[in-house]
Amino acid sequence: MVQAAASAATLAPAVAAPALQLRLHVCAVGVGLYISLVYLTAMVSSQWGTVFVRRWGPIRTGQVSLGFSAAGLLLMVVPHVAAAAAGAVLIGFGYGPITPASSAILARTTPAHRFALVFSIKQTGVPLGGAFAGLLVPSVLDHAGIGAAMGLMAALCAVSAMLSEPLRGELDGHRDTTAPLPTAARLVEPIRMVWSHRLLRTLALCSLMFSMVQVCLTSYAVSFLTHDLSWTLVAAGFALAAAQGGGVVGRVLWGLVADRRAEARTTLVGLALAMLACGLAMPWLRASTSHSLVIALLVVYGACAIGWNGVFLATVARMVPLQQAALATSGCLFFTYFGVVVGPPLFGVAGSVVDRLGPPYALLTLPLLWALWRLWRWGTVEHSV
Repeated sequence: MVQAAASAATLAPAVAAPALQLRLHVCAVGVGLYISLVYLTAMVSSQWGTVFVRRWGPIRTGQVSLGFSAAGLLLMVVPHVAAAAAGAVLIGFGYGPITPASSAILARTTPAHRFALVFSIKQTGVPLGGAFAGLLVPSVLDHAGIGAAMGLMAALCAVSAMLSEPLRGELDGHRDTTAPLPTAARLVEPIRMVWSHRLLRTLALCSLMFSMVQVCLTSYAVSFLTHDLSWTLVAAGFALAAAQGGGVVGRVLWGLVADRRAEARTTLVGLALAMLACGLAMPWLRASTSHSLVIALLVVYGACAIGWNGVFLATVARMVPLQQAALATSGCLFFTYFGVVVGPPLFGVAGSVVDRLGPPYALLTLPLLWALWRLWRWGTVEHSV
């Protein structure tokens, strides 16, 4: 639930983008800039996440993070670009430490032969939160306005933080209250560790490419459907929720596949090929295309473009000693979030040039081809450990 609330907070302003763009007098590139600002901040806060987990414990770290996300959502209500930018920074600062905190918990409590499945189940919180945002934000926005929509997502963060409190006694028991607070030197420690490890470096760079595809799908889906296909905001929100639902199923399914039927590298290669095919199909959709066909494509696209994350995180945790799981996760997430930072603005610029958002989805095949080359070149990840 903590993961879902953090994800919903991140995506809610993007779902409300058509209304926020009018309110703030910005064009479609503003969606990409918002996402970039969120994840640029998350790049930094995720590196400090390891320090927060060590000092406060993973549950308290998650609670504080959700507080920042809620505050950021409330700032998005202020009709000024500077306030929206500050809100994006707070949302990003809250989002960054969530995954290192959860990885620290799961690495201690998960049997090795269930790593991919359990990490994937936890990561279903990301598309589940996206589904919450896709279903709730447009409806509340239509009936009660932007303030109520952002306030509802902020309340979800607050409730999640409160419900996690009973877990603190058990799961924060390993904290060290004397651990030093974050410094600039500790900011680069996780990045240095990942870059010096050949296989972690390969996975991190591939996650950079995959994250570009994931965030462009989820952040621009509503704008694509309303602009290119002339759908209503509520219908587009439902379609986004369906894509996120595909991501929920995909994350569990690919975790099972990676644990039982195939090793991680083969699973990631298959997902990259599927994402590539879905991206090439997007420009062919038109306003006359059956809604059922569009939603079916988005569900498959979501299952792959959102579903890879659990397999990736489980493989990272499996490659390092138990006590370094949060550190390795933080370092890899720096590269993952970098893909999120650079992807949406480039996507938005490409969409503005052609005045359509379908063709930029096809351009996402380029980073996927690079990731396929890296995975193919380095061979089987798990057999190399």
